[in-house]
Amino acid sequence: MFYSIARAIGKPIFFFLIHPVVEGKENISQEGAYVLAGNHTKWLDPLLMIGTNKRKIHFLAKIELFHGIIGFVVKHMGAIPVDRKKHDKDALIHAKEALKQGEVIGIFPEGTINRTKDVTMPFKIGAVKMAFDTNTKIVPFTITGKYKIFRKEIKITYLEPITIKGDLEKENERLRKIIEKNLIKEGKINEKRENARI
Repeated sequence: MFYSIARAIGKPIFFFLIHPVVEGKENISQEGAYVLAGNHTKWLDPLLMIGTNKRKIHFLAKIELFHGIIGFVVKHMGAIPVDRKKHDKDALIHAKEALKQGEVIGIFPEGTINRTKDVTMPFKIGAVKMAFDTNTKIVPFTITGKYKIFRKEIKITYLEPITIKGDLEKENERLRKIIEKNLIKEGKINEKRENARI
């Protein structure tokens, strides 16, 4: 109920201020479990995803956010706490339980906002692990551009679903390459990175 109310109030405001561009909505099933996995650019990314999906998304969020007023909101939005200082098995268990119940998990495999010159940082294996263990497809996504008020600068693209099988390390790298390929296509590489490679 809290999620539905917050989304109903927040979505119109967010779309009025940000004007996000959305592509690939047809790649997201309106029924059944799936994992949304993509790059992380700003703290606003989860709001962008919530606003562009009709279904409830359970995000994996760092445990530090589960305190005070922010913690109350994050918890009641259905987020799953993750202790990034260790291999948090509990977070993975809770995420897999949600998937088994037909829910949607949102995750940023980089683990944090990418402030480097690289297109993406190395991916943690959690996304492919939970997808493989629950036989759930992953819908990769990319976020490009910048969050600017009243301008269509930010874009989220949902790519075709993929099935995880076999070697999880290789599958994790495959997921990363799919996302990187689209980021490059969308012009993610900035001048600093281009200059660094010359």
